[in-house]
Order: sequence, then C-alpha cells, then structure tokens
Amino acid sequence: MRDNGTLEREEIFSKVLRAGRRTYFFDVRATKADDYYLTITESKKFTEDDGSFHFKKHKIYLYKEDFAAFKEILDEMTQYILDHKGEEVISERHQKDFKKLFGEKGEEAVTATATTESFTDVSFDDI
Repeated sequence: MRDNGTLEREEIFSKVLRAGRRTYFFDVRATKADDYYLTITESKKFTEDDGSFHFKKHKIYLYKEDFAAFKEILDEMTQYILDHKGEEVISERHQKDFKKLFGEKGEEAVTATATTESFTDVSFDDI
C-alpha cells in the first residue's frame, strides 16, 4: 500500500540503470485486466549545503499500443545525436578543460591568432 491509500501495482520484471546521480528504473507492471505496460522512472539525487539529500522522480507510463512508435522515434533521435555528435561526452562535468575548449555558456571557443596580415596599415601622419 502507498501512503495515499492506493495500491501500487507490483513489478513483474525490473531493470535498473545507474548513471551518475541519476538512476533509471524500468518496470513491467500489470493492469487490472492483467495486461502488461512499462514504467520508466528517472530518480535524481540532490545534495543540500548541509549534507542532507533528496530525490526528484519523474515517471512515464508506456503502453503496448505505443511501443512501436516510441521505439522508432527513440531509435531515430539517438541515432541523430550519435551521427552529429558521436559517442564522446562533451560537458563541463566530464571534461576538466571544458571552459578552455568551450565558453562559459558552452559555445565552442574561437581562438584567433594575430598576424601582420590581419592588421590594417595606418599612417599616424594622417591623424
């Protein structure tokens, strides 16, 4: 029983993916008619200044009639990301030199080298 008096459906099959401070729970559950559906829960740990912590959870329910379309779009989106950005993680958290390579807001840093050809010839006699 849950605190609010509703019965939580029992998990039939479960998998857990731990990813840093995020944990993903994949649970197969049964409807009242004994059909199966999937819940995907993201749980993210937040630590307070005093050392205490709390979790924020987000859950989606995925029913069999949506599996094919969901999988097709998920495959398309993940492939798009891998095709355009590869598998290497680019983030401040994962790269110590992130701020040197990318600006404060994450844009790629542009480095310019000055050469004598890049300056305009100015005659100070004209001033």
